[in-house]
Amino acid sequence: MVESEFTERRRQVLRAVLDDYIRTAEPVGSRVVARRYPLGLSPATIRNTMADLEELGYLTQPHTSAGRVPTDRAYRFYVDNLRSRERPTQPTVPFTPPSEIESLMVEISHHLSAASRLTGMVLAPPLKTTILERVEMIPLDGKRILAVVITESGWLTTKVLTVESEVSSGALREFSRILTDRFGGRTFESIQQWVAQAAQRPEDPDPAVRQIEALARQVFAVVGERNLYLSGVLNILDQPEFSEVQTMKDLLRTLEAKEKLIDLLTLHAESPGVQVLIGRENPYGELQDFSLVTSTYSAGDRVLGILGVVGPRRMLYAEIVSLVEETATLMGQWLRRLTEAERARVRG
Repeated sequence: MVESEFTERRRQVLRAVLDDYIRTAEPVGSRVVARRYPLGLSPATIRNTMADLEELGYLTQPHTSAGRVPTDRAYRFYVDNLRSRERPTQPTVPFTPPSEIESLMVEISHHLSAASRLTGMVLAPPLKTTILERVEMIPLDGKRILAVVITESGWLTTKVLTVESEVSSGALREFSRILTDRFGGRTFESIQQWVAQAAQRPEDPDPAVRQIEALARQVFAVVGERNLYLSGVLNILDQPEFSEVQTMKDLLRTLEAKEKLIDLLTLHAESPGVQVLIGRENPYGELQDFSLVTSTYSAGDRVLGILGVVGPRRMLYAEIVSLVEETATLMGQWLRRLTEAERARVRG
């Protein structure tokens, strides 16, 4: 609705309908608005205003005898006009950050879920488009090796490898130097291409070269992995919109197939800051019954990943936006600390 169409009366009535429907999940009638909200308007005036809003595409009536419910367009107007004073300050996340990055991802998704009573999600940083700084390989026990991959953006990830025969610490240091010299400064996309081509080449007669190439394939397999951490999926099933058995099945099937969510979040990671995607604004049909509130998390000016909340379109947007924004800020701070600690440990 353009501003010229949106009179103060229409704004007040639309806000009342939104607030009531978000709270109750029941269609809202003019008498309910008149009784519950001190607008100083008669039920007849409210009814006429609601009819105007329906004509403009902001309300819809599921049945002729029922009240009205907000459309995606109404939610979008509300979100776009959120003022900072309407967004409550979120309390500090009530847990001590874990000492491992993967554990932090899990804890953050749990926090988003618990605080929103919906589904929390954290997408680990994409490695494909970033640049390798160096590789470190550390012996664990027997034939297991810890590979540490460090990018120029400051992100660090680890992978436990299993080798055919035990490798000495000295040999691992040399392998780390060779891999860093060969691939440092290159994008992971070009490294992936090398890995794919190496798999097609005939086996090298030199055992040392074969071992280095085998290790490289295992180390850089992590590049293609993009982990999505979800928590509180069952919270959405508590919402009235998803009470029917078939709707429940469709919902769980959608959230179990993480690829669409990963694709969607990856697309949104290109736009820094908080993003709100409502209902049919979603390009994937399977997700058009939901809204997503997301925010990128960063280290300095570098975007590392994205986190957020997924829930019904009827969600408390002001609270969720505040929660997601604050959590993203804390996530960036904790990741910097953990990455610095991991780098110190590797150097030690």
